[in-house]
Amino acid sequence: MPNDMLAPGIQGGRLSPDAYARNFSDLHPPMDDHEALVAADRCYFCHDAPCMDACPTTIDIPLFIREISTGVPTAAAKTIFAQNIMGGMCARVCPTETLCEEVCVRETAEHEPVQIGRLQRYATDALMATGEHPFSRAADTGKRVAVVGAGPAGMSAAHRLAMHGHSVTVFDARPKPGGLNEYGIAAYKAPDGFAQAEVDWLMKIGGIEVKHDSPIGADMTLESLKAEFDAVFLAIGLRGVNALRAEGENLQNVEDAVDFIARLRQAEDLASVPVGRNVIVIGGGMTAVDAAVQSKLLGAEHVTMVYRREKACMGASEFEQELATSKGVQIIYAAAPVKVLGDTAVEAVEFAYTRDNNGTLELTEETFILPADQLFKAIGQRLDGAPDGLEIEGGKIRVNDSGQTSDPKVWAGGDCATGGDDLTVTAVAEGRDAAEDINAKLSAEG
Repeated sequence: MPNDMLAPGIQGGRLSPDAYARNFSDLHPPMDDHEALVAADRCYFCHDAPCMDACPTTIDIPLFIREISTGVPTAAAKTIFAQNIMGGMCARVCPTETLCEEVCVRETAEHEPVQIGRLQRYATDALMATGEHPFSRAADTGKRVAVVGAGPAGMSAAHRLAMHGHSVTVFDARPKPGGLNEYGIAAYKAPDGFAQAEVDWLMKIGGIEVKHDSPIGADMTLESLKAEFDAVFLAIGLRGVNALRAEGENLQNVEDAVDFIARLRQAEDLASVPVGRNVIVIGGGMTAVDAAVQSKLLGAEHVTMVYRREKACMGASEFEQELATSKGVQIIYAAAPVKVLGDTAVEAVEFAYTRDNNGTLELTEETFILPADQLFKAIGQRLDGAPDGLEIEGGKIRVNDSGQTSDPKVWAGGDCATGGDDLTVTAVAEGRDAAEDINAKLSAEG
């Protein structure tokens, strides 16, 4: 946001260098060897492995934990990467508390699950630190595949396709690869440039070329890609942001939360990122939590999240909600914005409490006003710029169980496609599975 648009109360450098370093340090510090062995020893190595069923990438969790317990974390990492080549990032950002750890037998019996996410990080970090890449590329098939989007789905697909010997060109609209991992998650979840380090490590497989600043659109179309490549995988994400549909939302210092998070992630100096004294974040998902928590960590005095439905409907997990409140964020449930107040810039926001009338959300006549000098919108994203000619369902590109679209030469995965939850781990699984289907089709063609 240009500095000339900022209100006097919005500024950077609110904190000391030590405070910035402390606030944005690793959310979950890595385990040491002793901690990992103790944590691994708690696993029952269940034969039916409910944790494995709950993992979208179906990592053999009991096996990799057993490998840690026997003192070979690099072997554990290979088990993880065989199913999830971005297991390092997923270990940092996956909501394990609602996936593998939620169904852990230890959680059922003791309300203290095995720390699967932290053990996964321990293993994957150990292997990546060696610089070794555990997979090799098959002989060149002569087939060429275009991947549009260098986020988790796109890079997962690119790696698996390269493993099978296909030549892959990844096109991305941004100047750096990584997608959501690089631009869209809280800085404290993946500090020290991990997102880029993971992409660099992944590309050691060979056979992958990344072209930056190359959005699909006027200059590069789906038809031109189909003419040049044997198959196309779309992983373009959700580019649009939903509007508040409230009067005054175009006032200065009203911004999309995804833009704020991206700006913070790319900042070389956290003190250069301005933040208000009274910050409001509207929304109830992970993006809303990330924006709210980071506003507080940057030095905002008052940060309030406002979600239109009851707590049980909130998209952010219980852990994320508790993280927000532990950092001093206030969360107001069952309220929706009706007007953004101010002359040229936001000064306050008027809300109305809501009620659920047989599944329909209604505004009540009870209202309240919160002061604000900065307002972030985090009420969901939408698909913008989908290539013509593909069937759309529910606002996303329709795909079958293998990720193939209505065009037999085009596949899609990640947030832009119909399918699973909008999670990094789900995107990785969809990219991997689509790549396997593409490989099967290309192999059958000869």
